[in-house]
Amino acid sequence: MKILITGCKGQLGTELQKQLRLGKSELGPIPEKLRSATVIPVDLPELDISDYRAVVEFVRRHHPDVIINCAAYTNVDGCETHHDDAFKANAIGPRNLAQAAEKVGARLVHVSTDYVFSGRENGGVPHDEAALPGPISAYGSTKLLGEQYVAQFCHRHFIVRTAWLYSYYGKNIVKTVVNAGRKYGRLEFVSDQLGNPTNAVDLAHELLQLCVTHEYGLYHCTGEGVCSWYDFACEIVRLAGVDAVVTPCTTAQYKAKHPESTDRPAWSALDNRMLRCTIGNDMRDWKQALAAFFEHWDGDNGMKD
Repeated sequence: MKILITGCKGQLGTELQKQLRLGKSELGPIPEKLRSATVIPVDLPELDISDYRAVVEFVRRHHPDVIINCAAYTNVDGCETHHDDAFKANAIGPRNLAQAAEKVGARLVHVSTDYVFSGRENGGVPHDEAALPGPISAYGSTKLLGEQYVAQFCHRHFIVRTAWLYSYYGKNIVKTVVNAGRKYGRLEFVSDQLGNPTNAVDLAHELLQLCVTHEYGLYHCTGEGVCSWYDFACEIVRLAGVDAVVTPCTTAQYKAKHPESTDRPAWSALDNRMLRCTIGNDMRDWKQALAAFFEHWDGDNGMKD
């Protein structure tokens, strides 16, 4: 089996390659079909997924059985000021991969986001896959269009929404909190935006379990349990043993201090209902997954030996 991973240098792409190389994750073995898979990792500048001809030619040449699209323009504030770049990466890129996958009969796993929801009306219930999206940012709207293109152009698709992702590799919120806490000793995080922190280990594990099945469709795949950014930051500081004070603030207070910041969903918690009803939901509770992260993270080079 051949697996093409786009955005291979990012958090999720790096974790996927590690699990495919080792044949396992912290959660257990990868599927038997993948243990001798040929992995084709690709990122910029080798392949620009917004270039239709380049994508079709690349996919035809390598003829993968599975394409896992981890490539995206994820700078939420940057999407507002660089809308064309966000549109190319988050909408046109998935469209191109979907059409190319359909031409060679490949399965396409496309990673999306909780930001496709507005977060303005929730009733305290996490969104399952039947909930209607309504993005309030350029990032969310371009990612939603990417989902729609994937569903339209590739029959063998898995659209997987995740949220608040962190990993041993690359830049992410956990490392930012640890480094800022050590440097400043005082941090402020919003307490009225709630969602699901997600360890990339768990997400990659589920993507690999999913991609060898015929359980096509739309999935939510996040850490279990709901918390605020403030709750998340407090737990990070505690587990890291950082001598820092974390104080809560409201979104309105944060916006007053950072008027250039883009609106975020106040409630973007997701329910992994589709996983539970198909292949099974192995996603850990967010606190358990975060504790495991600190057990294995060496602080500099990724994982401890």
